[in-house]
Amino acid sequence: MKFFKYHALGNDYIVLNPADVGNQLMPPQIRLICHRNYGIGADGILFGPLESSECDFALRIFNPDGSEAEKSGNGLRIFSRYLWDSGLVQERAFTILTAGGKVSAQVHKGGRNVTVDMGRVSFDSRQIPVEGPSREVMNEAILVDGQKLLLCAVTIGNPHCIILRDEVTAEEAQKWGPQIEKDPRFPNRTNVQFMKILDRDNIQIEIWERGAGYTLASGSSSCAAAAVAYKLGLCDSQVAVHMPGGIIEITISRDFLISMSGPVTKVIDGTISDEMFSQTL
Repeated sequence: MKFFKYHALGNDYIVLNPADVGNQLMPPQIRLICHRNYGIGADGILFGPLESSECDFALRIFNPDGSEAEKSGNGLRIFSRYLWDSGLVQERAFTILTAGGKVSAQVHKGGRNVTVDMGRVSFDSRQIPVEGPSREVMNEAILVDGQKLLLCAVTIGNPHCIILRDEVTAEEAQKWGPQIEKDPRFPNRTNVQFMKILDRDNIQIEIWERGAGYTLASGSSSCAAAAVAYKLGLCDSQVAVHMPGGIIEITISRDFLISMSGPVTKVIDGTISDEMFSQTL
């Protein structure tokens, strides 16, 4: 089984082409491939390109626990770079269909930088989804380990919960992220971002990803956090999102269409031995 590994600011994905794998990828296989001791190690798998009647390409995105993600900003940038490296795209925009909707992508600088138009952010509890009456989920209280936190929730094709803090730390994200991810108010679970406002043009986030855990960088998390900061009037429409892995540039329109730009680095490609799949996790 051929594989291609890339990272986007330390958020690493493995690309598997269905032509090399077949059309089925089962959760036990996904967990083994992503395992950092028994497999290659990754924050997820990008399974594509798949055929689409709506877009130029289609993509399925899998978390390391075997679950399927609707959308991933870093994953989409990495997949776009893979398409570039494979000679399937050039320096013009193209479209990708995900379970979280359609996006438009463009590769720059010989593949090293990618822009993705991620779609429109929604604050509607029915679309995110969040339990309770229909509303915009802004500055609602949540109790975690006896600590009262204020959350905002959004979707950009996948669910996000943003917690505004005076300071953000990896330790806090790892301690509270798993509890918030699985809070009953989020029926599909949620990605979690702890956000600090640096100034009108810069924010800082620490990330707990649904199905993946603590993550150095996330494109969709950057989009969600920037949208909340803009919605609350705390930043302007062009925002640099600072994460442990690096910086992603976000542009927000007045009607909350989001564009994201950031780097992609190729790590390695090779062949997965069939022997690896003799293990069970």
